[in-house]
Amino acid sequence: MKTHVKALVVGGGAVGTSIAYHLARAGWDDVMLLERDELTSGSTWHAAGLLPYFNMSYATTHIHDYSIKYYKTLEEETGLNAGFSVVGNLRMAQSQERMNEYMLYASTAETCDVPYEWLSPAQIKERYPLVHSDDLVGAIYHPTDGYINPADVTMAMAKGARQRGVMIERKWQADAFHWTGDHWDVTCTKMVEKGGNLVPSDEQIVIHAEHVVTATGNHPQRTAKLLGLKIPAIPVEHQFIVTEPDPALVEWRKNNGEHPVLRDADAKWYVREERGGWILGPYERNAPARFEYGVPDSFRADLFPLDLDRIEEEYMSMIHRIPSSETVGLKDDFNGPICYTPDGNPLVGPAPGLRNMWLAEGFSFGITAAGGTGYYLAQLMVEGEAEIDMASLDPKRYGSWMTTEYAARKNEEAYEHVYILHHPDEERPACRPLRTAPAYDRQKALGAQFGCVNGWERPNYYGPLDAPETFDHDARSFKRGGWWQYAVEEAKAVREGVGLIDATAFTKHLVKGPGATQFLDWFTCNKLPKVGRINLTYALTDHGTTRTEYTIVRLGEDEYYLVSAGAWTAYDADYLRKAAEDKAAEFGYVEIQDVTTQWGVFAIAGPKSRDVLKEIVKDADPETVLGNKRFPWLTCRDIELGMCPVRAIRVAYTGELGWELHHPIEMQNYLWDQLMAAGAKHDMKLVGARAQNWLRQEKSYRAFGNELGRDATPLEADLPRFVDLAKDFRGKDALEETGVRSKCCTLLIDGPDDADPWGREVLYNGETRVGRLTSGGYSVAFGKSIGMGYVKPELAVPGTKLQVKMFDQLWSAEVVEDSPYDPKNEVIRKDG
Repeated sequence: MKTHVKALVVGGGAVGTSIAYHLARAGWDDVMLLERDELTSGSTWHAAGLLPYFNMSYATTHIHDYSIKYYKTLEEETGLNAGFSVVGNLRMAQSQERMNEYMLYASTAETCDVPYEWLSPAQIKERYPLVHSDDLVGAIYHPTDGYINPADVTMAMAKGARQRGVMIERKWQADAFHWTGDHWDVTCTKMVEKGGNLVPSDEQIVIHAEHVVTATGNHPQRTAKLLGLKIPAIPVEHQFIVTEPDPALVEWRKNNGEHPVLRDADAKWYVREERGGWILGPYERNAPARFEYGVPDSFRADLFPLDLDRIEEEYMSMIHRIPSSETVGLKDDFNGPICYTPDGNPLVGPAPGLRNMWLAEGFSFGITAAGGTGYYLAQLMVEGEAEIDMASLDPKRYGSWMTTEYAARKNEEAYEHVYILHHPDEERPACRPLRTAPAYDRQKALGAQFGCVNGWERPNYYGPLDAPETFDHDARSFKRGGWWQYAVEEAKAVREGVGLIDATAFTKHLVKGPGATQFLDWFTCNKLPKVGRINLTYALTDHGTTRTEYTIVRLGEDEYYLVSAGAWTAYDADYLRKAAEDKAAEFGYVEIQDVTTQWGVFAIAGPKSRDVLKEIVKDADPETVLGNKRFPWLTCRDIELGMCPVRAIRVAYTGELGWELHHPIEMQNYLWDQLMAAGAKHDMKLVGARAQNWLRQEKSYRAFGNELGRDATPLEADLPRFVDLAKDFRGKDALEETGVRSKCCTLLIDGPDDADPWGREVLYNGETRVGRLTSGGYSVAFGKSIGMGYVKPELAVPGTKLQVKMFDQLWSAEVVEDSPYDPKNEVIRKDG
C-alpha cells in the first residue's frame, strides 16, 4: 500500500469516487481513495438515485447539469452500465404560485442551458393517463434527466478512477490528521469484521499526502473533531417505500415507455416506477436529525425503524395523484440517514484555517451532485479556481458561532423545506433569533421584519406596528409581495428625506503592523487611501477574479479598518489571514483582528441626513463639523454623537448624502435613541435591506455574491476606476490576460405591473440568449423595474435594447449609463 501521494480522498461514496476520478482526469497521477468499509456502504447504497435539475442556485444548477451529462458517458469509458434511466422529470403544480416558482427557476435554468418544457393538465393526462391531473395547474418537464442506480454509478466512477491510476483502498479508516507544514500525515487504521461489526485492528500506517479531501458522508461530525473544525453537516432521516406491482401500471407499460420521475411539490413527494410498482419518497414534517455527535461504530449499511405515521399524509396524497396505487400493497421500505446542511447546499471547498485540506460534506442530493462536485472541486484544487463561482457552497459560509444544536435543527428545517415554495423573499424561522444587535428589540417594536444574514438578525423592511406574527410569511410572493409597498416608501424616504439603516452585520477587520501597508497594497487592486480617507477596492484570486470587496479606511500609516459583506465573515477572514501568513517573510508582521462583533453600524442617508446629525453632534463648531471642508466625501472622522464616540465614514451604499456610523456596540441603544429623537424632527424613516438593495442598483453599485464573484474580474464588472494597473497586486497578470469576456451593466426594465426581477433571470437579444441578471428590483427614481447583469461586451452599451424573461414572457429592457441616478455624484457630495 502506497504511503506517499499527491491527494488522499477519504470516503468511498459517490462523491468521493467522483472527486478521485476527476483529480486523476485533471492530471494528478498520484491519487488514493480510502473507504473505511465497502464502496457505497454509506448513504449511497440506500439513495433513490434521482437526478433532479431543479435548483434555484446558479452554481448548483451547473453542478447538477454536469453530473447528468457526465453519467451518460461512463459506460463508453468504463464498460460498466451506470443504470441511468433517462425517463425525464415531471414536476407538477397544484397552484399558480407554484407555477410562478417554476417560471422563475426556468429562467435561471436557461442561463445554464438546461432544457425544459411546459405541460398543461390536459397534456399531462394525455401523456400519462394514470396520473390524476384535474386539480393541477400545470407542470415543468425536464426531458434529459431521470434516475440512476447509485451503486452502479459509483462503481463505474471507481473503475474509471482506477483506469486513470487512482489507488482505491477499502477497510481503512482515517484516524488522525497532522499538518507538517508542507503535507498531511494521515494515520490510518485497518478495519476488520468482528461479530458483524466493523472494528479497528492493531494495524496502522501513516499516509503522507500533499492534499486531503474529506467526503465522509454521514460521518462529518467525526471528521470535524479530527480536524478541530465545526462542520454543520448532520444527517436527517429520509424514508421511502416501494410498492408491489400496480396492475394498471403493468398494463400501461405493455405498450408505453416508463413514466418520468413524478414530483408533486405541493404534496411534498417524488414517485418513480420500480419493477412494475412505485417508489414514494416523501419530505415530511418532523423528520429527526440523527448522529448529531457522530455515527455509532455499530452502524454500517443500516437503517432506522420506519415511521409510517409520519408519512401518512404524503402516502394518501400519492394515492390521490395515482389512483391505481390505492389497492397496491407495500413491498419494501427504507429509512436511512441523508446528510443535510442548514441551507440544504453541500459544503465544498477549502477547510477554514487549514492548508490543502478540502471538504466535500453535507450532500442531501449526493448522487445528483457527485459528478459535478468532483469536476469543479478538481478545478479548484488543480487550477486554483473553478470556471463557476463556488462561493455559495464554500464551507466558510458558516462561522465559528455555529453549534451542533443550530446545525441539527436547521438541517431538519432544510429537509422539511425541500418542497416548500422557495420564494426569493423567503426567510426560514428555525433557530431564530440567535445573533442580535442591541437595538433588535427596539426595531422589532417599531415593525421591523427581519432577515437572517450569517446568523445575524437584520431588518428587511418595517411593516405595520400591529402586524401579526405571520405577516412576513404571508407577505412573500414571486411577484410584488405584501412587503413591497413598505420598501417603496422606505426607498422614497432616502431619496427625498432621510432614512436610517441598521448595517451592524457588516464584516469588520482591523489590519495593522509593520507589514500591513505593503501587504494590503499587494492584496488589493486599488490604491490604498491616505490616512483619514477611504477607498473601495477588491482582493482578487490568483486568476484575477473578485474574491472579496472591501471598503478600506486608513486609520494610521500602518493601521487599516476593513469593511466587507456581512454574509462572508469567516470566508473573508480565512482568505485574509492565509494571504498575510504567506507574505509575512516578504512584507513583515501583519496583525489581523476580526472586530465584527465589537462595532455596531447605522447608516443614515438622504438629503436631510446632515440635518439629523447636526441635532446631536458634539463639536466646537457643530455647523461645520459635517460640511465638505472638514468632512469631505470618502473620508473618515471620529465624531461624538451625544455621549457616543463614533467612527463616521462619509459614504452611502444608497448613493445619497450620508454616513456610516460605526460605534461601540455596547452603546448602540443609546445611539439609537439619540438618532430616533433627532430624526423625529425631520420625519426620518426606518429603512430595511430590501429598499437599500433597490437604491444601490440605481447607482450601479455592484454587490458581492451578485455582480462580484470568482467567475468575473473587476474589469468585467466594469470597475476599471477601482483597479490600479500601475502597481503590482495579487492576480494582476491573470486579470490582464483574461480580458473582458462579458460585461456588467445596468438595465431599466418595462416589466409586468405587478412584478420585478429577482436577479436570476435570463437576458435575450431578440431570439438569442445573451446574458443573465445578477440583481433585480424596483427603482423609485425611475418608476419601473431595474436590474444589473452580465452580457456580451458589445451589448453593454447605453441604449442597447434587450429583453428579460419573467413569467415565461420577454419584457423590454434597455441598458442605461452606469449610475443612472445622479451619475455625476452631485447629490452624495452635497455641502451643507
